[in-house]
Amino acid sequence: MSAATAKAALQPPGTTGGVFRAETPFRLDSGVLLQQLEIAFETYGELENDGMNAVLVCHALTGSAHAADGGSFNTAGQPAWWNGIIGRGRGLDTGRSFVICANILGSCYGSTGPASIDPFTEKPYRGSFPQVTVRDMVRAQRLLLEALEVRSLATVIGGSLGGMQVLEWAIMFPEMVRSIIPIATSAKHSAWCIAFDEAQRLAIESDPAWNGGRYAEQPARGLAIARMIAMISYRSGESFATKFGRDVQPADDPPTAPGLFEGRRPSFQIESYLRYQGQKLVDRFDAASYICLTRAMDLHDVGADRGGIGRALGSITARTLSIGISSDILYPASEQRSIASKIPGAAFAEIDSPHGHDAFLIENDRLNELLVSFLA
Repeated sequence: MSAATAKAALQPPGTTGGVFRAETPFRLDSGVLLQQLEIAFETYGELENDGMNAVLVCHALTGSAHAADGGSFNTAGQPAWWNGIIGRGRGLDTGRSFVICANILGSCYGSTGPASIDPFTEKPYRGSFPQVTVRDMVRAQRLLLEALEVRSLATVIGGSLGGMQVLEWAIMFPEMVRSIIPIATSAKHSAWCIAFDEAQRLAIESDPAWNGGRYAEQPARGLAIARMIAMISYRSGESFATKFGRDVQPADDPPTAPGLFEGRRPSFQIESYLRYQGQKLVDRFDAASYICLTRAMDLHDVGADRGGIGRALGSITARTLSIGISSDILYPASEQRSIASKIPGAAFAEIDSPHGHDAFLIENDRLNELLVSFLA
């Protein structure tokens, strides 16, 4: 793609943000052709003339391209999710780096996904959207970076599903990636994680509004319950005990998630908290995207068709810092240590935190320390 063509493929910044549109159909791992591929993205800082100072941030399951405030635009209309890490003088220093965050394929924040219009039916795909993989997400991001004239990535960083993309970047495009920082992730989704995801998908599909994926309105109750299940896995017992304990919900407080769970008022504050988190996701996310992306996580295995995990990780040439979290029950720190042990020359670091998996979004000071040291 020539520079002139690439620039023409980018929608100018505006109220709808930045969107890359591929000029040709995009073939998925499954063999299905997406006739239209769009990737929403945001940028922070300036790309140097040699195109070598770029940093790619990969977001997690329900994240968006709006990783930090003060960027090129807000494609998601949502609060930034990594403000404490991206900015001048922070771990991802926008004074010297050109930071890019792209909404992943299959999501619902401007990139092609279940909420997009199927060109053949002229209606939203919903449950008929083809299954995507983490490798599909990375190939789509590669097209975006070519359009942005990025020649090399100083680092690729992300947590959870974002970390899965990080590993695939280092394996799929080693010539382009100089370092990687996978956080709280896995080389292959475990049975433990798959079990959580399946319970969440069944919660959505059991909602009558799901209608086999042909819903006119969000299956709100099912999606809220799915989020509640997820939130339990994202934190730790210590975190919940410290924040809520067995504190009772005040009787005069207005009900959380009104209308979603009629007939039973929450007795404990932890119940109210989970309902609140469920309602928040219903207000901002798409149910079919949730199913598509959790399935993509379950299919994740860097060793598939590559001779196994050891061989796949052993092929990585990028400098690597694998970061685990002490209280993460979803992706235990032992998994990050194992990833580091299989990548030549990789370093491992552990964030000591009571906040569980979500600590990579919470422990900004410690994470910044690690990033500054590694990227110096």
